[in-house]
Amino acid sequence: MKPLFVLLGTFAVSLLVTRLGRSTFDVTLAGRIALAVMLVFTATGHFIFTRGMTAMLPAFVPFRAFMVYLTGVLEILAAVGLFVPGLWVLTGYLLVLFFILILPANIYAAANHLNYETGATNGKGLAYLWFRVPFQLLLMGWAWYFAIR
Repeated sequence: MKPLFVLLGTFAVSLLVTRLGRSTFDVTLAGRIALAVMLVFTATGHFIFTRGMTAMLPAFVPFRAFMVYLTGVLEILAAVGLFVPGLWVLTGYLLVLFFILILPANIYAAANHLNYETGATNGKGLAYLWFRVPFQLLLMGWAWYFAIR
């Protein structure tokens, strides 16, 4: 839920700031800023909650901690790529793919009641997917709208 608030809050603030700076709302720029800030926010979790995020991956996945760090770095690189004119479309496509690829980890975590912040099995369970799946779809649409189209 926190990433949604970061995404929407940053979008609202960015809209206002672009309005002040350009005398018009720059919705596309505000959308990219919001997505980038949300990506950096979630990437931070990969480094702070590594143990819990590692538990989000099934045991058969090799190098789980490395994968958690790698996806955190990839999120930061994507945040930067959203502002490089020659890269933001490619970044958008890669983000859509990324959001698709991480959904199974979120489903696995929900099915196992994992609390990614603590690594304990006292999480919300499958009910969490009623939020997470639509949120993933929102992120895919957001990346498409603000980076690709």
